[in-house]
Amino acid sequence: MEILDLILGIVQDGLFAALAAIGFAAISNPPRIALKWCGVIAAAGHITRYCLVNYTPVGIVPASMVGALAVGLLAIIIAKRVKCPPETFSFPALLPMIPGIYAYRTVQAFVLALTAHTEQEFQHFFYLSESNCLTCVFVILCMVIGQMLPIIAFKRVAYTVTRPDEKER
Repeated sequence: MEILDLILGIVQDGLFAALAAIGFAAISNPPRIALKWCGVIAAAGHITRYCLVNYTPVGIVPASMVGALAVGLLAIIIAKRVKCPPETFSFPALLPMIPGIYAYRTVQAFVLALTAHTEQEFQHFFYLSESNCLTCVFVILCMVIGQMLPIIAFKRVAYTVTRPDEKER
């Protein structure tokens, strides 16, 4: 039963990430074929991060970098086949990975610090606010870097995906 719960958790994480990415992609009006690939790429990136965080000793910051790297690589591979810029796939696929709970906890702890009655209480809540803020900022920074590395590394491929192949000319 334990292995089934493990697989179900992974599939559930990927499915929800895919649905969110398709929703985020739909508001920017990409070609229809791009929507399903946004979902696939988001699921792969989010599952990568989920597995690293939950089943290895890797923290959320480096796991987000590896997940974003997977998103960037898959976006370049799919972009070549679909003839869309890789950003069409990678940006919506990264949005479900944004650490909203850390941003929420940052604001919550900051408000609690402002309403604290003692210095010790203020320091505690301010520490929580700083900790959550730093986690949120570094996760987002690593996601940006991880997603951009494949585009920089494969610049020629990334910037020519919308051009027709030599055979098509």
